[in-house]
Amino acid sequence: MSEKPDYKDTVFLPKTDFPMKAGLPAKEPGILAQWQDEDLYGQLREARAGREKFIFHDGPPYANGEIHIGHALNKVLKDMVVRSQSLLGKDAPYVPGWDCHGLPIEWKVEEKYRKKKLNKDEVPAKEFRAECRAYAQQWVDVQREQFKRLGIQGDWDNPYLTMDFDAEATIVSELMKFAEAGNLYRGSKPVMWSPVEKTALAEAEVEYEDITSTQIDVAFEITESPIPELVGAHAVIWTTTPWTIPVNQALAYGPDVKYRLVSSNGKRCLVAEDLYQSFLVRTGASPSLSEALGEEPEKDRKHHFAGRVDGEPPLIKGSDLAGTVARHPMHHLGGFYAAPRPFLPGEFVTTESGTGLVHMAPDHGEDDFDLCKANGINPVFAVMDDGRYRDDWGWLGGNDDRRRAVINKPFNAAEGPICSDLREAGALLSASDDYEHSYPHSWRSKAKVIYRCTPQWFVPMDTDLPWLEPKSKEDKAWEGEGGAIDPSEETICAAPTLRERAMEEIERVEFFPEKGRNRIRSMVEGRPDWVLSRQRAWGVPITLFVKPDGTYLQDPAVNARVVNAVREEGVDAWDEGRKAEFLGNDHSPDDFEMVTDILDVWFDSGCTHVFTLESGRWPDQRWPADLYLEGSDQHRGWFQSSLLESCATRGRAPYDQVLTHGFTMDAKGKKMSKSLGNTVDPLKVMEQYGADIIRLWALSVDFTEDHRIGDEILKGVADQYRRLRNTFRYLLGALDGFVGDMGDASEVPELEIYVLALLADLDGKLKAALESYDFNTYTRLLVDFCNEDLSAFFFDIRKDSLYCDGPDDPKRNAYRTVLDLLFHALVRYAAPVLVYTSEEVWSTRYPDGGSVHLLEWPAVPGISADGERWTRLRALREKVTEAIEPLRREKTIRSSNEADVVVPAADVPEGFSDEDLAELFITASVTRSDSDTVTVTRSSESKCGRCWRLLPSVSEDGGLCDRCEKVVG
Repeated sequence: MSEKPDYKDTVFLPKTDFPMKAGLPAKEPGILAQWQDEDLYGQLREARAGREKFIFHDGPPYANGEIHIGHALNKVLKDMVVRSQSLLGKDAPYVPGWDCHGLPIEWKVEEKYRKKKLNKDEVPAKEFRAECRAYAQQWVDVQREQFKRLGIQGDWDNPYLTMDFDAEATIVSELMKFAEAGNLYRGSKPVMWSPVEKTALAEAEVEYEDITSTQIDVAFEITESPIPELVGAHAVIWTTTPWTIPVNQALAYGPDVKYRLVSSNGKRCLVAEDLYQSFLVRTGASPSLSEALGEEPEKDRKHHFAGRVDGEPPLIKGSDLAGTVARHPMHHLGGFYAAPRPFLPGEFVTTESGTGLVHMAPDHGEDDFDLCKANGINPVFAVMDDGRYRDDWGWLGGNDDRRRAVINKPFNAAEGPICSDLREAGALLSASDDYEHSYPHSWRSKAKVIYRCTPQWFVPMDTDLPWLEPKSKEDKAWEGEGGAIDPSEETICAAPTLRERAMEEIERVEFFPEKGRNRIRSMVEGRPDWVLSRQRAWGVPITLFVKPDGTYLQDPAVNARVVNAVREEGVDAWDEGRKAEFLGNDHSPDDFEMVTDILDVWFDSGCTHVFTLESGRWPDQRWPADLYLEGSDQHRGWFQSSLLESCATRGRAPYDQVLTHGFTMDAKGKKMSKSLGNTVDPLKVMEQYGADIIRLWALSVDFTEDHRIGDEILKGVADQYRRLRNTFRYLLGALDGFVGDMGDASEVPELEIYVLALLADLDGKLKAALESYDFNTYTRLLVDFCNEDLSAFFFDIRKDSLYCDGPDDPKRNAYRTVLDLLFHALVRYAAPVLVYTSEEVWSTRYPDGGSVHLLEWPAVPGISADGERWTRLRALREKVTEAIEPLRREKTIRSSNEADVVVPAADVPEGFSDEDLAELFITASVTRSDSDTVTVTRSSESKCGRCWRLLPSVSEDGGLCDRCEKVVG
């Protein structure tokens, strides 16, 4: 018996050098090196010169430590924005930048001193700042390489740094605009203060953690009152900060709150009607809440209440407490403590917890400060910058051997010195170390912060901006330095204060997602004045000359000299030794003091739009930016500081759109923490999987919400990547040697027309996704199209034609022409997502074709098809596949090619013959019946030895069908 012929050499199998195994960790660095050698970013700038601009301004990461997975997500999203806009044909430059000043860097440098048991304050300031500058530069260089490894494309050789001399000079110049306009003032207000870091903190520098504190009830004896019954009674306050009792100066009541007298610990106590039950339980006056509510015997109840009338104690309206005076529990110490403590009406007093009476320490609370100031009571500045009472303070100051930092837990404990002294004075009614609540901490040192009243520099939120006066639309003065203000914006005249102007801009700017608008609106609406000053060394100085009366010099000539000096020498130029030089001949150095505070780093970063977009150092930039993009925490950080800085100096926001992302959690949805060991290191992920896998993950998740990452998630992303890679591998192989076109349009099969219609639909949806920065949808659409429409449908159906039709067959040629269109479209669509892989794909087909990242959005034929008809056809195809599968598992048939299928005639769309259905379903035959189910049997026809189809034209197994006979010849 002769052997059957082997026809494999006659089959046109795809050929490509593009490997199935990606090997990204080894391959990507070489591609990156090539981009750098060829100056790909420079080529792109040249290619897009003169096009419509899209300006994305990079929010500066902090130059401190290795990048983490949050950095990776953030930078990939930014890169996707810039690359996709460039793909759309726009000139979209990207200048990366870094925040380089501030406490985190200073703190790290101080750690070096602490390890050597040295005091940072003993080091010359210039030497210390030089170390901070070197530390920041070190991490800029490290992070730059790590960001580049992620495939982030930008002007990496020329980034902006807030510590560059030009940047520092610009920050000083912007500050001087505030000063010259009178939009700065020095005042004493309670601000968030870190006793560990010895500086004021902004809200954005604070995080909240759950802690357990000591709660105490303290009795203040009433000495005067228009209500005679109250004299000799005790007003009771409740607090979770015992350390503030030594600086108490008044008591606050709610004007509309009802109060009553109750008995506790042998005292007649004044508390709110709505809170007396919990007070009695807390102080042990009642064994249980039910007894406090009146369920105990009458003989016991009468000990709890004073002044009973007909079985009920009288109620006192809060407003009737006006004129009441108490004395401090430690009045016997004399001095500060001997002064009377007045009762003051406080609208902020509630009956949600405590006693309905609030002790007022204007040094340590915003409400306290405002109420006391309105009543002529000033702060006393008892707590020093390290959190201890000052040396001359009458209680727990000086040489008291119990002296500790006020935030020290033992100091505040129920058995600590404050509670012990109050207990000895007979004023402590209750004390327990069990109160759980949220409390602010410095996000750098992780130490608890306090509210501390100190002299600081502020930007007022509710003072009229003197330069924002109504002008005509034709007045070019509206345009500002950078063409900032559109003369058509009539609303600018209606917002004279910084808060009002910022609120109007919040309504104008587009937010993605929209909830970002509500978030920043609520923060700006209720925020206090902007605290600009910090008591540190590493930062841009507040370059003001202050007179003894507290006013500051507003001389443009002096300011210009300072700015020029900083531009030449950096922040070290602000030196006492140059005081006379800066002031010039018009001012006496003896009349002024140089401010030694530095600027809040949020002011630094709030000015980045100026020295990046307006300076001219990057000529392809322009002001304002189209888009800012950062994490949602930046609604209280960079988004807001940039908004306020720009509104105060230019009358509008420095951006037109704001895009925010959520935070990356671990696989279980928990916050990542090194202590929990659940962090994901992007550098290690790149070592294992490659940067394109991180990028695909970042652009696949719903980044607008908090999202997850973990080993299993990354494995799923890697599998998704393999499917996309295989799509490109198939296209490259199928297009080997392709040089033709579709030929006669009348001969183009309907399937190809349908796929081109799908491509056109995809094209429109992808553009729409980019317009709203919906990268999750963009990536999902691309992946689904490749997997479902191409690999599982189009490629699967047409592999028979590709492999077995003749080289010049019109159907095969039409198929390959469509594959060519798909290739050029898909490689461009994928380029912003899979930056390395798309380059590899493109260079495999076009070794001398330049970079894929220089290409623009594909020109896709605007072809349409009857989508509903094809949807019905594909649904029927799925039913057929499901019906064949059991026979495959049972090995009745080995492939769908061996199946004879009967389908419900009612399910077949019009226009498809049985032969069409057999080709589309990849079966031996398809017939129709009146049944409503699909039935499958094994075909009795012989199998073609070349194409393996079972057809009537094949005489015996191994013979050739008519088509293959013709091709083989």
